[in-house]
Formats: sequence, structure tokens, C-alpha cells
Amino acid sequence: MHSNWLRRRLSRRGLIISSIATAGLSASSAVLLAGKGAHNDAPHSDGGSGNSPADVSYTAGGHHAHGNMISVGDVDNARNGFDPTALLTDWETGLVSQLPGGRTLRSFVISAVDKEIEIVPGIKFPAWTYNGRVPGPSLRVTEGDRVRVVFRNDGSHPHSLHFHGIHSARVDGVPGAGVIAPGEQFVYEFDAAPFGCHLYHCHALPLKRHIHKGLYGVFVIDPDPALHPEHALAARSRLLGTLENKEWQEFVMVMNAFDTNFDGENEVYAVNTVAHHFAKHPIKVVRSKPVRIYLINAVEFDPINSLHLHANFFDYYDHGTTLTPTLRTVDTVMQCQGQRGIVEFTFKEHDPGLYMFHAHQSEFAELGWMGMFNVTDGVA
Repeated sequence: MHSNWLRRRLSRRGLIISSIATAGLSASSAVLLAGKGAHNDAPHSDGGSGNSPADVSYTAGGHHAHGNMISVGDVDNARNGFDPTALLTDWETGLVSQLPGGRTLRSFVISAVDKEIEIVPGIKFPAWTYNGRVPGPSLRVTEGDRVRVVFRNDGSHPHSLHFHGIHSARVDGVPGAGVIAPGEQFVYEFDAAPFGCHLYHCHALPLKRHIHKGLYGVFVIDPDPALHPEHALAARSRLLGTLENKEWQEFVMVMNAFDTNFDGENEVYAVNTVAHHFAKHPIKVVRSKPVRIYLINAVEFDPINSLHLHANFFDYYDHGTTLTPTLRTVDTVMQCQGQRGIVEFTFKEHDPGLYMFHAHQSEFAELGWMGMFNVTDGVA
């Protein structure tokens, strides 16, 4: 039993450092997964210092990021084709047209593509992607819209789109109903319901592999205020483009992880794919405006994930399908695989500064799932 525990720890904590050593990468590209050097307050240069990876420290805005338990350097966002910061606010609302009778039709095109991405500086992962990014495009529609998605499989394996929501079995994207062979395409069409924070993902078998490789994305259905007169103000605040919605700072955070040696356990954890990205590039927040996070747990192999907010509390809307909170005044929320929800809070009464957020599974935080909000008095 002890040997099995040790083997697991060596696998999860030692893989990235050992792979860097094998590849001959410099200390500046190494990942700090041990506490050595955590009390050394002097930042080091990236080159020519002769420091071992465990001696290099990183500071964010003059503050040490989680005791130096952090990757060093940056991934090549241009090569990846996406920037985790841009993914926070990059909504895709589709091509909008009108159906007979006046209903709104929103049309999207999504392609499955094999693509190598960088998830930690110097660490590449052979991903399967939607539209060349992980997570896939964040789709946003309004309750009652007709949604049409043209799915093209340009990958090397059968894939599909399974939307969490209400729809017919023939467009459910499961084996026997809509798994699409390489080179083929299929059109998914359904009415947007219920409102909330949802997701879509591939449902081809083996399911755990297709999800873990990167085939998932955010699917938000905004409430139609006319259908919810008892909570019309809350509904308008969620409806993209309204004056009430513009008062909010909204962010998409997809919690994900990567099994880099394909042993059924994750070695890298992140929000929006790149480990420690938001520790190095804190999310800018204006303290006078409230914050809304669309939080989705897309982690495979670990049954539970979580979000913990430092120095603050939030209201939580499980699945986003209510306009009143399902949890009030909490600072930690757990989500199982595929679970999601909306997190709302404010820094209005706080001093400006860096405020941490992370998974409250400490190992997840050390292996990449932590970041900072940079709260300022500036203009959003």
C-alpha cells in the first residue's frame, strides 16, 4: 500500500520535471512542483544564474505566487491559437437570422481538429479540439432561440456534440444517434432550454478519453426576461447586451486537467487549459462592478473539483438554472465531473490588490489550478 502511494506521488509530481530534464530544457521552462526555495524572497533571473528549477522563484505584481509552487515562463499563445485570458470573455453568439414567425435562429459551425497544444511552458499535449482550441468556443444564446450547429469532423477519430440541455434523442450526440465519422458532418438543431450555465462535449466512446483530450466547451443560455417577470431584473442582468448586463464583469472559467503520460491520472491542472496562467497574468477586476463567473468542471479522472475564493464570499447558482442563489455567502464550492454553475461576488468594499483563487484540493493548486484577481479602481 505504501509503495502504491509513493508510486502515485512520483507519477503526478515528478513527471513534468523529469520530462523537462529528459528533453534538456532550461530551468526557466521548468515547472516548480516542490517547496524548495519557497522562503527565498529574492527573484532570480531566467538565464545564466545556474539555479536549479527548485531555486527559481516567480513573483506576480511583487507578491509570491503560492510560495513559488508555480510553473516558470509562459506558453506560446500564438502557437496554441488561443489565449486563456481572452477565453474569459470570448463569447460566440452565432450567425443570427429570423425564422418564419419571428423566432431567432442562431447558427454555429464547429469542427473537431487534432492539434498539439502547450499546457505548461515546455510541455506539449496531443489534444483533440473544437475549432482548434481547448476549451472549445463558448456558445451563448437566449432562452427560446432555435440553435443550429453544423458539426464537421476533421479529426482522426469518430466524434460528436452532446449538449447539456433539453432536446430530441436524434440530436443527442451519443453512439447510435449522432457519432460522426472522420470526414463527415452532421447538423444538430434544437430549442434553447432551460436557461443556465451548461456545457457541450464529445460523447464518443471511450468517453473519458474524448473528454480528457479536450473535446468540451461552454454553452450558456441566457434567460428571457419576458418569461420571468418575478425576477425580471436578475434575468436582464444575465442577458448579454442589456444595460443591466453591462454593469457586470463576466468571465468563463473552465476547470480542466491533463494526463500527460496517459496513465489515467492527471499531472497538470488549470483554468482555461494553461497551468498557473492566471497567477502570472492576474484577471483585471474593477472593484466598483460586480463579478459573475460561469464555472464549469471539465476535469476527467478526478471525481471532484472545487473553487475557493480568498478574502471574499460569493453566491452560487447551481447549473445556473435559477435566478435566486442555491447557495449564499460561501467561499468554496465543489463540482463533480460535468457540473457547472454561476458564481457572483463583489470587491466593492475591498482594498485594491491581488486576491487569490484556486482549487481547494491543494495538490490541484500546486499542479496548476490557481490564479489571482487584480482588483483596481480603474475603468473596466
